[in-house]
Amino acid sequence: MTVRTKKLFFSAAAFMAVNQAAKAQTGGGVTGINAATSSLTGYVDPVSTLILAIGAVVGLIGGIRVYIKWNSGDQDINKELMGWGGSCLFLVLVSVVIKAFFGV
Repeated sequence: MTVRTKKLFFSAAAFMAVNQAAKAQTGGGVTGINAATSSLTGYVDPVSTLILAIGAVVGLIGGIRVYIKWNSGDQDINKELMGWGGSCLFLVLVSVVIKAFFGV
């Protein structure tokens, strides 16, 4: 065998080995992605409930702070109310968007 024939033979053998390795990974990748998707979908409801609970706690704290400022005669009630109300609204919307994103 000449040097050129040896190079051609080894190139063909290397190409076939790489090709087989690429084909072998195709099925495993899809299976792994499907497993990860189902695993993530299982966490959507508990995370959504946790976010709603955090929103409820933030709403209670914000309501108490606004009430205290209102009773003390502070003029900054509107800004405080908008800040706490906006944060509660954001947390409720995040919970809804997470469920809609994952289709649960």
